[in-house]
Amino acid sequence: MGGGEGEGEGDAPQEETVALRSVAYAGQVTTPEAEQARPEERLERAVRAAEQALIEFEIAVETFRVEVENFSRLHHQKLGPMYARLDELEAQIAEARAARTGDPEDLRKASEARARVLPMPGVEELFHGWMDGDGLFPEAAAMLTDQSVRPPERVRPSDEARKLYRELARKAHPDLAQEDAERARREEFITRVNAAYARGDEPLLRELAEEWAAGPAPAERKPSPSEELYARLEWLAERKEMLTDVARELEESAIGAMLRMAPDDPDRLLDEIADQLLAEVAKKEAELAEMVS
Repeated sequence: MGGGEGEGEGDAPQEETVALRSVAYAGQVTTPEAEQARPEERLERAVRAAEQALIEFEIAVETFRVEVENFSRLHHQKLGPMYARLDELEAQIAEARAARTGDPEDLRKASEARARVLPMPGVEELFHGWMDGDGLFPEAAAMLTDQSVRPPERVRPSDEARKLYRELARKAHPDLAQEDAERARREEFITRVNAAYARGDEPLLRELAEEWAAGPAPAERKPSPSEELYARLEWLAERKEMLTDVARELEESAIGAMLRMAPDDPDRLLDEIADQLLAEVAKKEAELAEMVS
């Protein structure tokens, strides 16, 4: 996912997720000048390279996470009623067959089919409650503050939204901060950027870009002692391992597997599944009508 500035903004998710596996912390270039540089200078270059690699990795994970969550929500919203209708038709067909035959086995199957007809879970159940590691879900926060709930319009935000998000993430990423105050400022800003991108809100992303451009310039980096640079590299490595686990969970999830089936247009995949379900509903309705007639 995390490519350079020249990458196409409409690249397929899998091409990006495959890139997650190939991200490595770049070392220093082996040149006569590099060989003659003092060890601390070489270490500083390694830290800067590791920071940039981690930022690209985080961008890749976050963009894919947004697609997975949006696909989950839209899958539940668009297809949930169809799955419920199919379960109900299956139960009615089984009950009609059992009523006609009186066979104990048919009666058992009818009972099992009826037991499968359960209320569709709510969005909060699909997402393991009202909260995740970052706090309240946007829907929950909106409901608690009497604000309107704005669901995502599509699985993958527009190319322009993705471009704006990546530019902001690269400029304002907290890992570029050296001081605690600057890091806190960037973390608060990136939280708003992530929320705007998750909704595909291009106007808000443009406003955030203007806000960042008008804000204070990042503090100039100062040379760090070797011990601090080594600790920084260790932290970056731990952070990358954590993100690797997150990426693996996303890719191995049921929704991640579905997204891999339609890397270029996940929204069309939802429409195709809906068409298949509608056809199956029509088939089951015809079968039920024939049985009860």
